[in-house]
Amino acid sequence: MPRVLIVANRLPVTVRATDTGVEVQKSTGGLATGLLRPHEQSGGLWIGWSGASDELTSEQRAQLDEQLAGMRLVGVPLTQDQVTRYYEGFSNGVLWPLFHYLVDQIPLHVRDWEPYVEVNELFAEYAAQHYQPGDLIWVHDYQLLLVPELLRKRLPDARIGFFLHIPFPSEELFRTLPERERLLSGLLGADLVGFHTPAYLRHFAASLTQLLGLTVDIDRVQLSDREVRLGVFPMGIDAESFGALARDPATIADAENLRGADDLKLLVGVDRLDYTKGIPRRLLAFERMLQTHPELREHVRLVQVAVPSRTGVEAYQEFRSLVEGLVGRINGAFGTPRWVPVHYIYRGLSEPELVALYRAADVMLVTPLRDGMNLVAKEFVASRLDGDGVLVLSEFAGAAWELPEAVQVNPYDVDGTAESYYRALTMPVEERRARLLPLRTRVETYDVHHWARTFLEQLEASTGRAHSRHAPAGAAAAWQALAARLSEAEDLIALLDYDGTLVPYTATPELARPDRTLRELLAGLAARPRTEVHVVSGRTREALERWLGDLPIALHAEHGFWSRGADGGDWVPAADPGAAWREPALALLQEVTARTPGSLIETKSVALAWHYRMADQDSGPRRANELRLHLGQLLSNQPVEILAGNKVIEIRPYGIHKGRIVPPLSPERLAATTLLALGDDRTDEDLFAALPPPAITIKVGPGATQARFRIDGVPAARALLQSLIEAEVPR
Repeated sequence: MPRVLIVANRLPVTVRATDTGVEVQKSTGGLATGLLRPHEQSGGLWIGWSGASDELTSEQRAQLDEQLAGMRLVGVPLTQDQVTRYYEGFSNGVLWPLFHYLVDQIPLHVRDWEPYVEVNELFAEYAAQHYQPGDLIWVHDYQLLLVPELLRKRLPDARIGFFLHIPFPSEELFRTLPERERLLSGLLGADLVGFHTPAYLRHFAASLTQLLGLTVDIDRVQLSDREVRLGVFPMGIDAESFGALARDPATIADAENLRGADDLKLLVGVDRLDYTKGIPRRLLAFERMLQTHPELREHVRLVQVAVPSRTGVEAYQEFRSLVEGLVGRINGAFGTPRWVPVHYIYRGLSEPELVALYRAADVMLVTPLRDGMNLVAKEFVASRLDGDGVLVLSEFAGAAWELPEAVQVNPYDVDGTAESYYRALTMPVEERRARLLPLRTRVETYDVHHWARTFLEQLEASTGRAHSRHAPAGAAAAWQALAARLSEAEDLIALLDYDGTLVPYTATPELARPDRTLRELLAGLAARPRTEVHVVSGRTREALERWLGDLPIALHAEHGFWSRGADGGDWVPAADPGAAWREPALALLQEVTARTPGSLIETKSVALAWHYRMADQDSGPRRANELRLHLGQLLSNQPVEILAGNKVIEIRPYGIHKGRIVPPLSPERLAATTLLALGDDRTDEDLFAALPPPAITIKVGPGATQARFRIDGVPAARALLQSLIEAEVPR
């Protein structure tokens, strides 16, 4: 396993100054637990702020650095002013509320951008200093959005991953940030960008399209010099650890004590005291339930744990007052000498205390207004070894995507949430167990170690391929290799794309008719001894037959669905893939075409193509990316694929691609044959991939490719073919 450099805002430690120096204690839970194995097993480093005050003496700082080094931790020194402005100011004062859709919490004047850039530069500098060739660098969360790009500038060949632990907001919301382009560019310095849910990935993709004009191909972004992969990696918990605690006899005894009387039902909430967690609305829903179901009074209690958070920030102090005022109101209105409706705990609990509370709960309430994932829901599920208990989960928590068997609620609907509480409290035991069983299976299978392992595996695999692949050589090298191959293997099979390779792109498909020079070129190439010529195009068979049908060359239309031999025989189709997808896809294309001046639909026998070459150069690519996202959702269960070509989006059945027309060759025939393929866009990559290693594969024009060689454009492609005709052919 390569060494892993973890770059995060905080180190997994707590630092405390003492009379004799400093005391460093390891943290547990969350990111500290999730990254423990890759940190230890790879022998890597963790780079971040230690949390230590900048008022430490030089002796204390030296002692701290020594202890951190022994734990393979690298402290990034931050002043109190930097912490206040970078962390509390921009990260938590601007990014946190915006990414959680709480725009009203953003200050009227966004300040502290410069300190945010300054600290991101500092983190990147420390990471670059400790980097060794072959390392994987894994950057974490919203405090360090600029670090991937800053690292890329310092370490062009490094393998860099980034994971966002909070939601990525919709494009309309994200674009309100004045620094929006800078933040997106910062993330694109990574080779792999990870999110908790597909929705967050889609929002990021839409922002790249609308704000930067980039083409997003479902899970990847093609930049000018490299590819950025996008992935969904829902974070889990250390389910084994929570299960072990739940089995502990002391925990079981504590849970029994917490339950108390058999007729008292417990609802439990455990949250940081943060305005994103929805605690006030949860309390209002509980109050509403007591009003509408008075029979529950003295038979139900809400235990609300509120872990102190950002206590020095005025907005959080006001929020605490609001929560505590609601608790007092409910207890004052409904409490009796024998019963307190809300048991409010304003402090953090130890893991054994938490697990005991999870085991005691009849209903677990996880109802944030917005949350990246929310691991409390998974902790509750992992702790319920008895197979009982009900999870009430906000549909705006990232965990809702993974845990559909929970009772899902809209926390903004107080009355509806109150009824969901009542339903959970009165749910039959068979339904409770039927809902919890698949939740437990999923939480135990996809734990935090699976999350870390799969992210690092994909980072290593995706970037490994990108960095190991050599850049294609140029035209001179292509001709040299082709001539050398022909001297060994005299037979020639030329597989040629049409648009962008043999003819330039035109405003509409019908304008791409072959000129006389091209027809003479193809005829001359076909007349070359021991030579087969195949034109492999996305065009319809009718167009190819009309333009090239009288030439002695093989034709393949619609990316190989239709084929016709060089003798001019009948067109032969591939197997019929079915067409249930065409009608809804065509309806969507028609709607987009009506809203995009300059675009048009090309209807083929098995495929559909949407051309936007004549559309506005800004709105066309944006609309194309929106279309691909919509098509991806519309056709997610259909046997088709969506391809982005040069100013065209094409929907075609799986298995219908240019690679399928490569003729089967025996080892003897292959040894005696030179295979030549030329193409300019992504559909030609299927052809390149299907050819055996000795083939001469040539990319025409710019863009990422797996071809061995690259030439500049249509004139260069024609010149190469003309050289083949003019060269002496061995007899």
